Amino acid sequence: MRKWLSILAVAAMTIASVGCAGNAAQKPAAEVKAEAPAAEAPKEESVPTEKIKIKFAVQADSTPALETLISSFNSAQNEYEAEIVEFTNDSGQMHDQLLTSLSSGSDEYDVMSLDVVWAGEFAAAGYIEALDMLMDEAGFNETDFNAGSMASGKYQGKQYTLPYFPDLGLLYFRTDIVSEEDAKKLESGDYTYDDFYEMAEKYSGQGGTETGYVFQSKQYEGLTCNASEFTNSYTNLKSGLETMKKFVESKAVPADILNYDEGATDTSFTQGKSVFSRNWPYQYGLIKGETSKVKPDQISIAPLPTGNVVGGWLLSMNKNSKSPEGAWAFMSFVAGQEGQKINSTQGGYLPGFNALLNDEEIKKANELLNFPGFQKALQSTISRPVSAEYAKVSDTVQVNVHKYLSGSQDIDTTVKTLEEALKQ
Repeated sequence: MRKWLSILAVAAMTIASVGCAGNAAQKPAAEVKAEAPAAEAPKEESVPTEKIKIKFAVQADSTPALETLISSFNSAQNEYEAEIVEFTNDSGQMHDQLLTSLSSGSDEYDVMSLDVVWAGEFAAAGYIEALDMLMDEAGFNETDFNAGSMASGKYQGKQYTLPYFPDLGLLYFRTDIVSEEDAKKLESGDYTYDDFYEMAEKYSGQGGTETGYVFQSKQYEGLTCNASEFTNSYTNLKSGLETMKKFVESKAVPADILNYDEGATDTSFTQGKSVFSRNWPYQYGLIKGETSKVKPDQISIAPLPTGNVVGGWLLSMNKNSKSPEGAWAFMSFVAGQEGQKINSTQGGYLPGFNALLNDEEIKKANELLNFPGFQKALQSTISRPVSAEYAKVSDTVQVNVHKYLSGSQDIDTTVKTLEEALKQ
């Protein structure tokens, strides 16, 4: 105690000798702190974090859908900002531009829109990322999406793409000519090519028509699509091609059917010359046009017997993307329910997410979805060959199937040649 008193006395003498220490120096410490608190450290201003750019390589879109997709994604979260890198609508030119970029190891695109027939080539080259684990983590199942689109993006057992928007082959038929019983059978999809062959022959020439059935069998890409449908994605090569030839040689098709492409097909049907037509959804727009002699209330739509070949576009991720997390966030948004609904309602595109097929807003935007047979067709889509060398495979299919259909090559040679090509 005496020691502490001595210390306090010395301290008091020291304070007194300071002179002008001010009033604060003479007050208890507690009072000093209350009156003149220590200066606080300046607060750091919050600097907005710059969003990570996600570049989307995509063909030009004349509808509001693409811009709406981008703005909706960007406003839905604070981490990423998608940007459009717009390509020409010339798919061949886009294909070559993408290959030039990707083959150099470039990361200038994070997400890319691919034609359905490119996926095998891009996957085989190692340019795009497999999505299986990402899908599992996101809770996506393969069956959530359009079957043909998913099959088009599956290479060597791995899934490399999700649907951007599908297209598909369809069977159009005249309801004012075909019986109600046969119409129901067609719309249900519960029929075979043999059943259909009998219908094509039965109704040929009725109602002012000239022929029963028209489809694409000219030597070009359309023949690959039709051969895919007759053979159920080349799983039934011999029997499917024999059935195809049966139609070609029938009086139920035009004599020059081997020269028919989409244009010849839709002209025949819209001008009332054929009862049945295999074509794409665009033909419905022509039927609604002023020059069509066949009106919408005279037709219906059905799935084809062994599946409807898919067209359209897919979404893929650049394997060299600097932000694979952001690329996946964008892809899963566009391919998921919200993105697909925007694409369908704003752009009139078909949804690749199956849960949306009966969405009333989407059905209002695309009246084809109101046809039960169209709905059935969308759920029974199939792919063309998925190959690292699709162009080469398709050329082989076109040349050899056309030779067989025209009678210049036998079935066994055709099948053997196609089997070898399909292994590529």
